Amino acid sequence: MSSRISLILITAFWLVMNFLLWRSEFGGGDYVGVRIPVDVVWGKILTAPDISQLEIFHHGKKAGDCRWTAKIGQELNPNRILTDGVPMDGPVQKPSGYNIEFGGNLVILKGPTRLGVTLEMSFATNRVLREFDARLQLTPDTWFVHSKASEKTLRVRMESEDENSERIYKFSDLQNPQFLIHEFQLPISLQLLDALGLSAPAQSAARPSFGLVWEARNDWITLGHTSVRAYRLQARLFDRYRIIVMVSQVGEILRVELPDDWVLVNDQFIL
Repeated sequence: MSSRISLILITAFWLVMNFLLWRSEFGGGDYVGVRIPVDVVWGKILTAPDISQLEIFHHGKKAGDCRWTAKIGQELNPNRILTDGVPMDGPVQKPSGYNIEFGGNLVILKGPTRLGVTLEMSFATNRVLREFDARLQLTPDTWFVHSKASEKTLRVRMESEDENSERIYKFSDLQNPQFLIHEFQLPISLQLLDALGLSAPAQSAARPSFGLVWEARNDWITLGHTSVRAYRLQARLFDRYRIIVMVSQVGEILRVELPDDWVLVNDQFIL
C-alpha cells in the first residue's frame, strides 16, 4: 500500500514539474517565463547580426524613428597554431571588442523641429564600456559629448551660430549632487538633498538606489497573428518607473517601453 502511495506522489510531482517547465518555455499570453542571466541577453544584443529599425511613439502618436546597429570589432592573430604545431593558413580573426551605433530623429516641439541623435559606444571583450560618443543636433545648435573610461572624464562641446563652448567634467564631480546643482543651476535646494540623504558624493547602503538593476526572463511577443519567443529585460528607474526591452532570440531589439508612455517598436511589427 505504501509503495503505491509513493508511486502516486512521485508521478504527481513529475507531472506538476513538467507542466511548470512547459508553461515557462511554451506558455503564451502575459506569462513571463523563467529568469535567465542578464549577461546572456546582453551578449545577444552586442552580437546581433541584424539592424534593429525602430519607430518611436509618444502617447500612441508617432514621434520619430531610429536604428540600432551592433558590430563586433576584430583583430588578426597571426601567431595562432594548431595543436600539432603546424601553423594555420593565414591569420585568424578574434573579437577585440563590441560596438553599438544608434541614430535617429525625434519631434520634440510642435511643427517641423526635430532633434537628431547619433550615438556610438565601444565595449571591451568583457562588455565593459570603453568609449562613448554622442551628437545631438537641434538647429541651429549642436552638442558633442565624449567620454573615455580610461580618462574618467566627460567632455561636452556646444556649437552654434553665435558661440562655441566646451567643458570637461571629472567622473567624481558628476557623482557629487551639490556640484551638479551649482553647475547646471538646478532648482533643487540643499535642504531637500539632506532630507533625501543625497547631499554628499559618497553613497551608503541606506540611501535609495538610482541605478538600473536589470533582470532577464524568457517571454513571448506577438508578430501579426503569431507569437514568437523573445527575451524580456526589465528594470526600474528611481525604484518607480519601469523600463522594458524585448529582444529576439538573436539579439534584435523588438520593443522598448519607457516612462511617460514612450514606446519604440520594431518596424516589422508595424502593420
